[in-house]
Amino acid sequence: MNYQNNLLRFLFSMDDHVITIREAESVKRVWKVNLLLILISLILYGYMAYLGMGTNILSPEAQSVAPIAYEQQKFWFLIGRLAFGLIFASFILFAPTLYFSLLTDIPYRKLVVMQQVVLFVMLIERGIWIPLAVFNGLDWYVSPVSFGIITSYLTDVSWLIYFFGAISLFQFWIIWFQVRYIRSMTEIKKLHIWVYVLLFHFFLWVLTALLAFMDQSMINRWFG
Repeated sequence: MNYQNNLLRFLFSMDDHVITIREAESVKRVWKVNLLLILISLILYGYMAYLGMGTNILSPEAQSVAPIAYEQQKFWFLIGRLAFGLIFASFILFAPTLYFSLLTDIPYRKLVVMQQVVLFVMLIERGIWIPLAVFNGLDWYVSPVSFGIITSYLTDVSWLIYFFGAISLFQFWIIWFQVRYIRSMTEIKKLHIWVYVLLFHFFLWVLTALLAFMDQSMINRWFG
């Protein structure tokens, strides 16, 4: 039996699709959905850059450099955000897939389907960042659905704010979904699955905090 990959149908009848994927001998249309999600990521990050999200560091330069030079800075900022959107989508699709495939007996393509759902939910979360930034002036790490906004009242340490800002309600749903999906595909003990998933997400939160901190430093170095 072949499973015809359809992300939207999966989200509306998750249990049925998980059972079908588990029993399927092969999964079709994996790369088509991958490319679509990568394209959505590029559009989303490009639009965020177009709106000026993250360009607060460049704004003070507007009065001190020539208009052409400032426009060049904004152009390279846009290119950098597009590159990040590509890397982000590719990483979420393939890095966890490789990680879980090494720890479980689940076929690689079936794990890719799981990560397609994860990436889609993460892109929805990033879409929510846009009105929060445009209308409320909130950066992603102080989103009201994350722990960053609480942390910002407790400490001024930027790395900690970034770290807890990466932990959100969406992340909790993703963790629950991954545990549920993997458990339905393998006989590995549930406790072990929880450990595998939580360890990987802890790594992601640390990596996100480091990238956010380095991003500020790199922008200052390149455009300051």
